[in-house]
Amino acid sequence: MNLVKLERISDMLRSQVESGQVKGCSAYVLKNGRPIYRANAGMADEARGIKWSNDTIVRLYSMTKPITAAAAMILLDRGQLDLSDKVSWFIPGFRNQTVMTDDGKTETVRQEVCIKDLLDMTSGLCYPDRSFPAGSVMQDLYDRIADEVAAGKPTDTMGYANLIGQQPLAFQPGDHWLYGTSADVLGAVIEAVSGKRFGDFLQEELFEPLGMKDTDFWVPEEKLSRFAENYEEKDGKLVPCMWQHLGLTYLCRKPPEFQSGGAGLCSTMDDYAAFAEMLLNEGVYNGRRLLSRNAVRYMTSNQLSPEQLRTFNWEQHSGCGYGNLMHIARDNAGISTRPGEYGWDGWLGCFFANDPQNGYTFLYFIQRCGGLGGRPFRMIKQIVYGAED
Repeated sequence: MNLVKLERISDMLRSQVESGQVKGCSAYVLKNGRPIYRANAGMADEARGIKWSNDTIVRLYSMTKPITAAAAMILLDRGQLDLSDKVSWFIPGFRNQTVMTDDGKTETVRQEVCIKDLLDMTSGLCYPDRSFPAGSVMQDLYDRIADEVAAGKPTDTMGYANLIGQQPLAFQPGDHWLYGTSADVLGAVIEAVSGKRFGDFLQEELFEPLGMKDTDFWVPEEKLSRFAENYEEKDGKLVPCMWQHLGLTYLCRKPPEFQSGGAGLCSTMDDYAAFAEMLLNEGVYNGRRLLSRNAVRYMTSNQLSPEQLRTFNWEQHSGCGYGNLMHIARDNAGISTRPGEYGWDGWLGCFFANDPQNGYTFLYFIQRCGGLGGRPFRMIKQIVYGAED
């Protein structure tokens, strides 16, 4: 590995800060669990004078999803859950569901949403989106929940899932792929099956065994000096973002009632690297098996049918399949993405990927609303692969 070439990663991070794209950022690359390059640039919180460092805590947003999928795999390994199980068995709000078509009419579901649909985003559940009828109904729900939170009446994880289940689906379960609230509902299923709050299950089954001491649904006061600010662009400048996205509340300063399996966790690079290493080792971390080899191989392989793949059409995941809340790269995924790579990203621009064929783990963290797209992450991978020669 050419270490001089790897320094280009630092150059790229500094240029992002100097150009005003981000206030701060970091990159971390490991091979077979061993660090080969790490760099930080800029500020985690400009107003408080806190520099970005190795132990900076960030909001993961959708990088929460692979952790939720792994939690579900634990229950599958134990025979407590099956991919074909109907969600209505665990969440009453999913009984008697309907589908809202593009013309606003409703029809009865042909088959109920099952656990596999949640893991593969083929459930018909959507995020709030005024551009189509079912998404508009979901937006109305999120607005009501926000009003209730503001009035001091927050909804918990199971209550949230029950409300989601009572809204019409965007299509018949299994027909298509659509990014939506599936992972949040899966968190509630895990609560129902385990008999524990979702966050407690994650702490006991994943975070404690993996040593993920800074990962939770909130950041306690003693750790706030390491918590990065979230920024948004206004009038060409980055300013602190004081609103929360996707039903999240309290700005992560206190334990939330709603523990979002799709977007709620805060974490550090070291913590997430431990989770990634466990997956790379097919379920083993520090000699302890957390997931079966079979579960990890299933979790990290494409689960979409050819018809469903046609609707997984996000540009930054071109050439990839999808399954278990992650992308999985195929042979035509591009110069920076090798076949078999899997991972996911978050709304604030954090990215993670494992390249199992070559033993790499890649992490890139920023905190900017909407992120910067996949370009910076692709560049980091391209630099690493270029440094092999």
